[in-house]
Amino acid sequence: MGDLHLHLVSDSTGETLQSITKAALVQFEAKDPVEHVWSMTRTIRQIDDIIDSIQKNPGLVLFTVVNKELRAALEKGCRKANVPCVSILDPVMASLSQYLGQESRGLPGRQHMLDQQYFARIEALNYTMAHDDGQMPDGLEDADIILVGVSRTSKTPTSFYLSHRGIKTANIPIVVGCPLPPQLFEVKKPFVVGLTSSPDRLSQIRKNRLLSLKETHDTNYVDMEGIKNEVLEARKLCTKHKWPVIDVTRRSVEETAAQIITLFHKRHQKEESRII
Repeated sequence: MGDLHLHLVSDSTGETLQSITKAALVQFEAKDPVEHVWSMTRTIRQIDDIIDSIQKNPGLVLFTVVNKELRAALEKGCRKANVPCVSILDPVMASLSQYLGQESRGLPGRQHMLDQQYFARIEALNYTMAHDDGQMPDGLEDADIILVGVSRTSKTPTSFYLSHRGIKTANIPIVVGCPLPPQLFEVKKPFVVGLTSSPDRLSQIRKNRLLSLKETHDTNYVDMEGIKNEVLEARKLCTKHKWPVIDVTRRSVEETAAQIITLFHKRHQKEESRII
């Protein structure tokens, strides 16, 4: 079998298609596909170019195009090329339409309009960039969530994932022998969460990190006993301050972020119930 070609056609950024495709592909033992991403597709001329590419590289076509004329042209071209063409959103749209008793507005890229949520995400991203890896501790009170943990516990990628959800997230490394910023222990509003991992996993990740930096000498950074001590001290710190701890050893960034968000919402619900 030759290369697996996937054509992802969207009238917006294409993020939805790419996320759904990625989630579906992990369920199959197939080699990495060749993805042809066609975003902001809003003219017949663009559809013609896409069809031409599909004919040259036949493969499954997945699309999120709401304009009836454009999708009809795409489907017609796919039939001529004898390739399957699937509308990802149709089942969801049909169910929503039936349940709400309304017809879809058919507006392309509506989920990316410059609304309040969009600006909240931009603000959160800017905040997270400025407060990555312990930077600018004076601004910690403005965070929604603060992540703490020893080196290589996915603090930075998790922070940026959360910021993409509109959650202002700061992260602070725990280093044995180095005092944490005093502002961390003074915050009132932010939700502080500790991230940890197994010493074996941390050692492996750190060794790979050093290799990527062309560092071949053994250091305390990868010493197993040292790492065990780091993890133990970090857990003691979190226990002392009653910060919940999440073990990221077998979790993806997405799974870790989902658990953090769940804890974050539970905390808000408790606070609201006390006010009531």
